[in-house]
Amino acid sequence: MSETERHSQVITCKAVVCWGIGEAGKVEEIQVEPPKASEVRVKMLYASLCHTDILISKKATQLLPLFPRVLGHEGVGVVESIGEEGDMVIPTFVSECQECENCVSGKTNMCLKYPLSFTGLMPDGTSRMSAKGQKLYHVFSCSTCSEYMVVNVNYLVKLPPNMITSGSFPLPHASFLSCGFSTGFGAPWKEAKLEKGSTVAVIGLGAVGLGAVEGARVQGAARIIGIDKNDKKREKGKAFGMTDFINPDHHHHHHHKSVSQLIKDLTAGMGVDYCFECTGFAPFINEALEATKLGKGTAIVIGTSNITSVQINSLSLLCGRTLKGSMFGGLKTKTDFPLIIQKCMNKDMQLDQLLTHQVPLVDINQALELLKHPDCVKVLIKI
Repeated sequence: MSETERHSQVITCKAVVCWGIGEAGKVEEIQVEPPKASEVRVKMLYASLCHTDILISKKATQLLPLFPRVLGHEGVGVVESIGEEGDMVIPTFVSECQECENCVSGKTNMCLKYPLSFTGLMPDGTSRMSAKGQKLYHVFSCSTCSEYMVVNVNYLVKLPPNMITSGSFPLPHASFLSCGFSTGFGAPWKEAKLEKGSTVAVIGLGAVGLGAVEGARVQGAARIIGIDKNDKKREKGKAFGMTDFINPDHHHHHHHKSVSQLIKDLTAGMGVDYCFECTGFAPFINEALEATKLGKGTAIVIGTSNITSVQINSLSLLCGRTLKGSMFGGLKTKTDFPLIIQKCMNKDMQLDQLLTHQVPLVDINQALELLKHPDCVKVLIKI
């Protein structure tokens, strides 16, 4: 069979399929069609799990309620057909056309030409995956918990060849850049445009929160306060640049002080310049706002959840504080990702500190359970 014939064939492979809300992911045989124009088929090498995968598979009723679907949106793989075959790539759920009003504005990373996808389908409204005769949906722009997947080229970032050949950046770590850690790292840099000497609080020290700690450190924050209910996150946070740690559960004997008050207690009652909410827990969004300085503090929400509304103290807003949300930490895939990748190659980032567990694809449900364990930061899936 010629290369052209092979690349035009449907591939049967294994993938993790979730058939409905609350159902366990099952490793199934699926069919992956050849790519169409502006698409590539990718042979996945590694994937990593994000808490969004739990929301989608276990309890989401309003966040992307499309089933059956193939899980995963973080990973690294090699182009199998179309494009420059053999290119190492990582998928991203945002794109950058560099031409639309939003891309050229410098104010947002939300591309209008290739927008954030909530359909679970390719841009043309169709799917390239099926199982048992049923159409399968993506998580966002892709599904990385599969041996093969088809993705639009605008939602891929090519890794530099010298990164692979030099061995300067372990390939499994590349999957961590697809979503969580990059989201956190980008928020102080691109969204907050954090000034040197600023004070920062980070609520939740998972992969997103640790990324925010690292981003704040790189931007020159004078003080970085990490908040988490797991004491083991203290050492993780310090490895990325955290200066102070708060476990709210240790302060219950102090009349159940709120998270915002505990942060103010460490800052002479002033609060911080910037607070990053990385858990998606609805009450913490208002706490993040309350934890910032009167008149100029900014709270940025980068954690995800299936909650669609929250209660906010309007007086805090009237007194000059700012509350904003951010998708992917404000990062642009073509403009900013090469800089992040270069930092990884220079070993300026401690990505090895993120990896806590590794499992094969067949043990996907163990991986999803591990993700809920307090000691877990990132689970790597060997495809």
